[in-house]
Amino acid sequence: MTASTPAPSPWWTPDVHADRRPFLIARNRIQAALRGYFAERAFVEVDTATLQVSPGNEAHLHAFRTEAIGHSGTATPLYLHTSPEFACKKLLAAGEERIACFAHVYRNRERGPLHHPEFTMLEWYRVGEGYEELMRDCAAILALAARTAGTQRLSWRGRDCDPFAEPERLTVAAAFERHAGLDLMATIGPDGATDREVLATAMGRAGMRVTPDDTWADLFSRVLVERVEPNLGFGRATVLCEYPVSEAALARPAPHDPRVAERFELYACGVELANAFGELTDAAEQRRRFGLEMAEKQRVYGETYPLDEDFLAALRIMPEASGIALGFDRLVMLATGAARIDQVIWAPVAETAP
Repeated sequence: MTASTPAPSPWWTPDVHADRRPFLIARNRIQAALRGYFAERAFVEVDTATLQVSPGNEAHLHAFRTEAIGHSGTATPLYLHTSPEFACKKLLAAGEERIACFAHVYRNRERGPLHHPEFTMLEWYRVGEGYEELMRDCAAILALAARTAGTQRLSWRGRDCDPFAEPERLTVAAAFERHAGLDLMATIGPDGATDREVLATAMGRAGMRVTPDDTWADLFSRVLVERVEPNLGFGRATVLCEYPVSEAALARPAPHDPRVAERFELYACGVELANAFGELTDAAEQRRRFGLEMAEKQRVYGETYPLDEDFLAALRIMPEASGIALGFDRLVMLATGAARIDQVIWAPVAETAP
């Protein structure tokens, strides 16, 4: 069996499908309930194209590349989007004010109990409303998903969360202090510039691994993944907010502290469910941040993705808004008690052999 040969994938056999079917029917019910939630609040459901000139410009997201062949035989590179975000923001620039989107999205190099190369992302945007309103949406959606699935608890791998309890709101700085004993803000200057040496020294004292080639962003991610995220969303959901501005490429700075951004992530049962922003609408600043992200991608992976110039042009006239992306399959997993993401996907992508 070659490296590109799909491994056997028995999801379509009747006995396996019979085991999966209750999860899939619950998925349909939850999706219908969420569509009702947004319709009741005057959201317009939109359907964005999968093929884009840029899949997104975050350093550690990996896309699938293809090409469009014209009548002349000329090939134009295109990508399967990693998120409908750019297209949704263009629609905000065009005049839409409340939109929601269930989009199939594609991320390469991702496979595991919580990851699938093709999955469903639920995104929604509110023009003229702050990202705190999205926090309220998240609380309502957790409760709605659980109620629709007929459960009182969200669960994964033996740990659970009360979907009807008010989520805890925790800043990233407070989480670093609580779970790692680190003063994160001491490593960030007044202008948002980061100090790698200060963070490395503090992590060394805390007994955490530091290597000479680690950047500040590498170290930040290590603390987040190893010490913070495993402790979030137990008992009740956690809204982890106010990320350092250097870790929020598409979010605007917080008005009370320019060192942090209007970004939050939603966690339940130790699982990241959603990522939200008070949206950045400064096109020049967005271009600068994308440049930094792509420079990091080149450093780490030896590749970059093009910028979507249409998106940057639209950003110049896009109104103030907040927006969020939620992993719909993960939400279904927690509401149904499924152990793996492929249990809640109707037709999973076959795995390739090693």
